Amino acid sequence: MSELVLDAVTVSRGAGPVISDVSLRVAGGEVLALVGPNGAGKTSLIESVSGVTPHSAGTIILDGDPIDKLSRVARARRGIVHIEQGRAVFPSLTVRENISLTARTPSEFDAVLAQFPELEKRIDAPTALLSGGEQQMVVLARAFAAKPRILLIDEMSLGLAPVVFLRLMPIVQSIAESGVGVLLVEQFTQLALGLAEEAVVVAGGRVSFQGTAKALQADPELLHRAYLGG
Repeated sequence: MSELVLDAVTVSRGAGPVISDVSLRVAGGEVLALVGPNGAGKTSLIESVSGVTPHSAGTIILDGDPIDKLSRVARARRGIVHIEQGRAVFPSLTVRENISLTARTPSEFDAVLAQFPELEKRIDAPTALLSGGEQQMVVLARAFAAKPRILLIDEMSLGLAPVVFLRLMPIVQSIAESGVGVLLVEQFTQLALGLAEEAVVVAGGRVSFQGTAKALQADPELLHRAYLGG
C-alpha cells in the first residue's frame, strides 16, 4: 500500500504563509477528509502535494521518499493524481475519448468501465451533453484510469446538489478500496466525514483538529470549535 506523508508543510503566497506547519498521513486504501472554512488554505495545501504550488517549508514524502524537488509531471508519474476544482472534461470529446486519454489499452478501458458502469450507456455521447454529475464521474473515471497511488480530490461537489454528490461517494469509496489513498477536500463537511476514515480540519491556515472522521461527525460542538480554529 502507498503512503503520503506531509511533515510540517508550509505554503506561502505574497506577503506570508497561507497554510503553516501542517502534518498529516494518507495511507493506501483509506479516505482522509480535509475540511475547514473557505479560505483556510485547503486548496493551497493539496496543490503543494501535486506540485502546482511550491511549498516554502516542510517535507512531502511518498512511500518513504521525499518528492519536494520533483516537478508536477514527475509526481504524476509517481502516482499522485490531482482532480482540481471544476469539471475538467473535454466537452467536444465523447466519454470514450475522454477516458481513453489515460486508459491506454483495451484492458485498462474495460477496467474503468467495470468501476464506472453508469458511464457505459453514455460512452459515445459528447461530454458536453452530460449532466454535471455525469461529467464529474467522467473526471473520476479518467483519474482512476491513470492508476493513482494517491488521489487528490478538490471540491468534487462544486456546482452539484448534495443528492448528486451522494451518487459519487460510493465511487470514491470503491477507488479507495482498490488500494488508492484518497485526500478529499470537500465543502459538504458532513458528507465528507461520512465517507472518510480520518479527518483533518484546517482553520486560519493551521490544523485545528486531527483524528477520526467518526468522532468529528458525532460531535457538532467539536466540529464548530475546530472550524473556529479552537
